[in-house]
Amino acid sequence: MSKNRPPDVHLNLNVRGMTPSATVAINERCNALRAEGREVFKLGLGQSPFPVPEVVVRELQNFAHEKDYLPVKGLLALRNAIAESHRLHDSIGSSGEDVLIGPGSKELMFLVQLVYYGDLVIPTPSWVSYAPQAEIIGRKVRWVPTRAEDQWQMTPAELENLCAEDPSRPRIVVLNYPNNPTGGTYKLDELKELARVARKHQVVLLSDEIYGQLHFKGQHVSIARFYPEGTIISGGLSKWCGAGGWRLGYFLFPRSLRWLLDAMAAAASETYTSTSAPIQYAAVRAYKGGLEIERYLRNVRRLLSALGRFCVTELTEAGVRVESPKGAFYVFPDFGPLRKKLAERGIRTSAELCDRLLDDTGVAVLPGSSFGRPPKELTARLAYVDFNGAVALAAVEALPPDAPIGMELLRTACPGVITAIERTCAWLDQE
Repeated sequence: MSKNRPPDVHLNLNVRGMTPSATVAINERCNALRAEGREVFKLGLGQSPFPVPEVVVRELQNFAHEKDYLPVKGLLALRNAIAESHRLHDSIGSSGEDVLIGPGSKELMFLVQLVYYGDLVIPTPSWVSYAPQAEIIGRKVRWVPTRAEDQWQMTPAELENLCAEDPSRPRIVVLNYPNNPTGGTYKLDELKELARVARKHQVVLLSDEIYGQLHFKGQHVSIARFYPEGTIISGGLSKWCGAGGWRLGYFLFPRSLRWLLDAMAAAASETYTSTSAPIQYAAVRAYKGGLEIERYLRNVRRLLSALGRFCVTELTEAGVRVESPKGAFYVFPDFGPLRKKLAERGIRTSAELCDRLLDDTGVAVLPGSSFGRPPKELTARLAYVDFNGAVALAAVEALPPDAPIGMELLRTACPGVITAIERTCAWLDQE
């Protein structure tokens, strides 16, 4: 044992044996393979390929000199801008006092579980970090199974059944849409019914809407409209603004949960203190919107929608079952219809499927088991983001506003994704 490392017995039992986040791990593995000279198509890490809007970049440059600690809850001008954005887009009456800023929404999700004692209820499949965070803190995780027939979405009946087991038990229920890993979203009546069940059982609903602005039709609806007193909206810059590395997220609380906001702020003051000052000042410009931001989002949505349709069409023709995405930049293919053929090649789990696909073709995707699905279910998450977003965005901007995006543009602007899907389909066709 290294003399610089304490004995394993000193490790937190909830952390012992943990491995890095699956999305982080696949990205680092891809980078290592590329460093070795391998051709690798990075469809594992869900990072926006698009540049940060130029107006927001200029604002960061203008405020690069800001060096002082900001209030732990965040810059008030930014908190006000976020509240106003939700008022305009979601018809939610709130103020900057209802907003907590953090260094990424991921950190805030950790803090809310730290300060709120209750089970974490997660639909499966779900983003890879919800459950590990709960396990680190020592919270109980309750998985809600979903089905492909329901577009991998939690139904009101499933939530009702779980809550009815112990009606008085405190719970945080995570709802993420547009969804990572499926790209799916909820219809209006589905949101209303989920809200009804959440209100009945007085759960804290954590609505992870980080991809809300990437709804392909620009028609995202927050469930907070229907359960305002119990819903926390989670958002940030990473996905819609292409600024994952800027690490800025927020929670928007109902006034009835102001005590929870204050408790999280107290914990934040003893951990990260405050979020980067220049980033917060620049984010004010992002959330104030305007014509440049709207044009940016419109073109991003157009491209992601067209690229998602291509992925679904090609994979379906190859015999894979896959739902069409409604937002974000993911699809969640189920290779189950090809199970017999894959078993003849020694592939019986989703992890084996992804390992072999990477080894044989250079296409990196993540197994469904990383998102809470059974290991023998042959599902995977494919993030169709391996392309130069600046080049692709310029190509879309050159089109008339209503012009369709065809294969010629996709092949020119997103060659990595096109090649990766074609190689995957050819690999599936092998005997």
